[in-house]
Amino acid sequence: MSTKSAEPTYKTTLIKLSEIKPNPDNPRIIRDEKFNQLVKSIKDFPKMLYLRPVVVNDELMVLGGNMRLRAAEKAGLKEIPVIKASELSAEEQKEFIIKDNVGFGEWNWDTLANEWNTEQLIDWGMEIPNFKSEVEGNFNDQGITSKNQFGVIVICEDETIQEQTFKDLAELGYTCKVVVT
Repeated sequence: MSTKSAEPTYKTTLIKLSEIKPNPDNPRIIRDEKFNQLVKSIKDFPKMLYLRPVVVNDELMVLGGNMRLRAAEKAGLKEIPVIKASELSAEEQKEFIIKDNVGFGEWNWDTLANEWNTEQLIDWGMEIPNFKSEVEGNFNDQGITSKNQFGVIVICEDETIQEQTFKDLAELGYTCKVVVT
């Protein structure tokens, strides 16, 4: 006799956008340009929503997919596919919200450069770094050319920390450049 419990089965159903409640505590945002790219991708490829449905709790509050919900509204959709995560406890719902929004892993830039069309990747919403001068010794394109100026590279754990660090340093008056390696 097995002691393992059966894995839950999730069913995707179509629900009217007007019935779905955005999560007021959503920890993730998408800036204007990225959000507009998401709206475009939903318009161009609506099947994507069936492959990555919005996840809601029993009260139809979004646990995963707040930005997809907003983008679907802007795209003019009236209903979207959702999965109800009814069996999750309140604590598991909070855990899901964070884990669903954490960006695990990194892109393999060599594979992307060699196997994918750059213009298509950009059209799909991907930010492609400019590798022509990955780390320029004197940051010439930022106007730092004097022999008496020096740079510091700060290694960040993820993009969110990088954005905040950039913002903090810029507010302090430092000339900054975002570098992805």
